Amino acid sequence: MFFTARIKSILPGLLVTLLVAVAAKLAEHAEHVWLGGSWIESLVFAILIGVVVRSLFGLAPQFCAGVKFCGKTVLEVAIVLLGASISAQAIGNAGGGLITAIIATVCISLFFSFHIGRALGLSKHLAMLVACGNSICGNSAIAATAPVIDADADDVAAAISFTAVLGVVFVFILPMLYAGFGLSATQYGIFSGLTVYAVPQVLAATAPAGTLAVQVGTLVKLVRVLMLGPVIFTLALIGGRARETKLPIAQVVPWFIIGFIAMMAARSFGLIPDVIHGGMETTSSFLTILAMAGLGLSVDVRHVLHVGGRVIIAALLSLMFLCALSAGVLALLGSA
Repeated sequence: MFFTARIKSILPGLLVTLLVAVAAKLAEHAEHVWLGGSWIESLVFAILIGVVVRSLFGLAPQFCAGVKFCGKTVLEVAIVLLGASISAQAIGNAGGGLITAIIATVCISLFFSFHIGRALGLSKHLAMLVACGNSICGNSAIAATAPVIDADADDVAAAISFTAVLGVVFVFILPMLYAGFGLSATQYGIFSGLTVYAVPQVLAATAPAGTLAVQVGTLVKLVRVLMLGPVIFTLALIGGRARETKLPIAQVVPWFIIGFIAMMAARSFGLIPDVIHGGMETTSSFLTILAMAGLGLSVDVRHVLHVGGRVIIAALLSLMFLCALSAGVLALLGSA
């Protein structure tokens, strides 16, 4: 009975999201026919069409459950399947230097982003929310950090509103860097994984650069996500709430990261036959487009009008600092 009710609640939004995903594929196909190539990937089209639909027409309550399901659960399944395309050898080739650089980038970005917010007059709580969202994983980090630092609902709403819009805008800007600065697929993947807010946005941003960029970007981003647990625990210690703060395992280590690692291990040990692997890649690709449509339908650009100017400036300056820091990481890794 519960399962049937759940399907009924999801179905309307799922159908709308599927229509957006199909429209994105048709838009990409039209590019091939009229322009002779794919300048904008279907992943990006899915986000763009979704944002336009949501911003122009809104989203009726009956569609919310299905859209959220696609933007979260479907995406998480796609990420797990993506793990099957990465072997442990890829991590070995990256070396400990990259992992160290990711951890250092998160820590340095947190420190400076927080002080940028404070210098602009934001409260400690709001400055920390913006810093965590910018440095780790966008809205997920903001939502996980808020109860630990006793942030007000208004601060959470302000941090999430602009982060959601800025994250989507950044997805459209990044491919221009790849084309204009002559980055390799690996370099672009590292840069995207270090700077983009959320995992789905990394997938969309790196898609124009090919499979290698998607794999590297996802790997770097997932390491960033794993920093959420230590950061929350540290904030709890600083605030004297370590004993009373219970860290939900789903926030510290999300299930899809465990699944991603399990799939990667299975691929490394040759437990996934080539025939099945091909089908998993196709399925992951389709589910990712569907998830991008759900992500787009979740963003209403009108909400940015309700966010204070200082929050906007703080988020922009923090992102610019993170980009500069990530460029430095690429230089250091290149020299090494």
